[in-house]
Amino acid sequence: MTAPAPTLIEVARRLAHEVLAPGAEAADREGVSPAAIAEVKRSGVLGVSGPAAYGGAQAPDAVAREIAEILAGACCSTYFVQTQHHSPVRMLAASGSPAREWLLRPLCDGTLLSGVAFSHLRAFPRTPVRVTRVPGGRRFDGRVPWYTGWGLNEVMLLAGVTDDGEALFAFADAREQPGLRPTPRLELAALTGTRTVGLELDGLVVPEDAVVWRGPYEEWAVADRPKNTNPNPAVFGVAGAALDLLEAAGDAEAKETAQVLGERLRAVRREAYALVDEVPPGERLADRLAVKTRAYDVLRATTAAIVAGGGRAFGLGSPAQRLAREGLFLVVQGQTADVRSAHLRALRD
Repeated sequence: MTAPAPTLIEVARRLAHEVLAPGAEAADREGVSPAAIAEVKRSGVLGVSGPAAYGGAQAPDAVAREIAEILAGACCSTYFVQTQHHSPVRMLAASGSPAREWLLRPLCDGTLLSGVAFSHLRAFPRTPVRVTRVPGGRRFDGRVPWYTGWGLNEVMLLAGVTDDGEALFAFADAREQPGLRPTPRLELAALTGTRTVGLELDGLVVPEDAVVWRGPYEEWAVADRPKNTNPNPAVFGVAGAALDLLEAAGDAEAKETAQVLGERLRAVRREAYALVDEVPPGERLADRLAVKTRAYDVLRATTAAIVAGGGRAFGLGSPAQRLAREGLFLVVQGQTADVRSAHLRALRD
């Protein structure tokens, strides 16, 4: 009798246990390795949300969230590189662009890894990246302040704003080329291993058939704004990994602390995902922000892991200090003005 194929969640757990967690401290200090990314590609997790007709798993959002938690808890740097991939897959799957036919399958089956270069759109009405029409395509000029995975991903989803106020998204090769030059790697307090750079754009031209979406900026922003009001599943993954360290500390005080914090984590997680699954995206934004700030509170599990570990927890080989820094990174990752204000208000209460 043939054994059933493992589920994608089981595959993610194996990837986390056998590849990501053992290399997490090295990835943090030296950079996410091409070998680790090759294992991520082979695993199938890059296609979790992709359409089945193009080789994706077309899994429910709950599965994608659980995989994100598993990978983030094992190695947040590797998780953060691969998580960039899923927005391009979703946008391309919903697009009528010609790029869908030549890019979507290799993105879903892991042949190609995509990065993203569009968070700067949230600075509007400032336009860090401008797009103009040229014969046969579109020209990009300006500076992308953050681009994660340079040297690891093959393509990127790049966005800018046109002179008439449209947001425009297009795919480009993620390599140095005429009109595109990376800055030196950014040195960050956490996740510096994600190979994050800035991108200098000086006349980068992409063909018209690489354009995936264009429309009024506000049309894109209306769909984008609610996304950042929900907690990032990585928050629960990193906090859960810290709780595992507490459980393993070996004393009753640490175990009791892990139990209490674990109950809080599960309660916030249930509430957060109920809002995502059961409430339309643009509704109950205040409730979503309140739950998001409570999710940040469960990251105190990383502080508890430091406390339980004592001075040895500050060694660069200790996962406790890495998890604490990863938690701080997640507090500001994807931060918008609304999220920042809600978090600061919560800290004052």
